[in-house]
Amino acid sequence: MHGSSMEEKQTARKIVAMWSGPRNVSTALMYSFAQRRDTAVWDEPYYAAWLAATGQDHPMRAAILAAGPTAPAKVAARITATPAPVFYQKHMAHHMLADFDLDAWFDRATHAFLIRPPAAVLASYAAKFEAVSLDLIGLPQQVALFERAADRLGAPPPVIRGSDIQRAPDAALKRLTCALGLDFDPAMLAWKPGPKPYDGIWASHWYDRVWASDGFVPSEAADPTPALPARLAEIALAATPLYRRLEAYAMDIQPVG
Repeated sequence: MHGSSMEEKQTARKIVAMWSGPRNVSTALMYSFAQRRDTAVWDEPYYAAWLAATGQDHPMRAAILAAGPTAPAKVAARITATPAPVFYQKHMAHHMLADFDLDAWFDRATHAFLIRPPAAVLASYAAKFEAVSLDLIGLPQQVALFERAADRLGAPPPVIRGSDIQRAPDAALKRLTCALGLDFDPAMLAWKPGPKPYDGIWASHWYDRVWASDGFVPSEAADPTPALPARLAEIALAATPLYRRLEAYAMDIQPVG
């Protein structure tokens, strides 16, 4: 998160909670929102708390725990403070454990859901971290969070495919910002390559591709379905009904022009 400690004490005017699984375009989307003059961003607020609670052996575990915060209540307190009119938070759905209390901030946030087909997620994740599972790609948690947000709203919250953002970033970002109650800012379409001051400390392990980018990498179509080994194919099979539950509400994005 960026901004001074004094600024962090200000009450959030708009909290945007973007819920994703891993190996989507979630970091690029965070970079996109960071280009807005009215927005501060926070990269994976609950990562350290999740590691501390689960004992999960993730790359750079010690450094992430040292960077903190590891107490869920401290994360929640910082979520409701912002150095800018809009506080965009890139949340990994799998970081949300059942005993993490969201009551302090969930109903104050505007929620959206970034999705990618599970087979594509699994192929990408396994290349970086072999010990992948259904819970680690976050779809059970993402569905539960979606349903909680929908119950509060009385309507489905925004859902967007990562591949649609890559295919038609202008149109996708206009639809997404409108759904979040924000004006579109053309600055969201590009950023400078390289590390960012708001990257999580884990960025050097995970963010090599997005560091090489200066905008959303064009894609003509949806994610292809990769061939998976049996262990990953079994996870993909279990994840697919959960993905379909979210995909049923995905925005229909048509390229501009």
